[in-house]
Amino acid sequence: QVQLVESGGGLVQPGGSLRLSCAVSGSIFSINRMGWYRQAPGKQRELVAALTPTGNTNYADSVKGRFTISRDNAKKTVYLQMNSLKPDDTAVYYCNLRNLGTFVDYWGQGTQVTVSS
Repeated sequence: QVQLVESGGGLVQPGGSLRLSCAVSGSIFSINRMGWYRQAPGKQRELVAALTPTGNTNYADSVKGRFTISRDNAKKTVYLQMNSLKPDDTAVYYCNLRNLGTFVDYWGQGTQVTVSS
C-alpha cells in the first residue's frame, strides 16, 4: 500500500522560507512522477511543481524562480524548497505520487503553509 507523509509546513513571515518533505512507502519510488499541489480556501487544487523520474521539472508560473522540487531516491523522499514566500502562497500543500504505469494518483494528508506577518 502506497503511503505519503508530508512534513515541514507552518507559519512564516513574507519573504521567508520553508522546506516541505514527503516520505514515500510502499512504492517503487524512483519510477514515479512526484509532485506538490496546493489548495487555498475557496480555490481549486493546483499543481505547484512536478518532477519526473528522469529529472524533468515543471513549475506553476506563480512559483517559478522561488520554489524548487527535488528528490532523494535513497531516502524515498521528495522535497519542496520554498523561498521568498508571499501571502498568496498560503494553502494546504499536498504531496502527490503518480504511477506512470497505471496513472493512478496517490496523495498525502496535506500540510498547512501560512504566510503572514
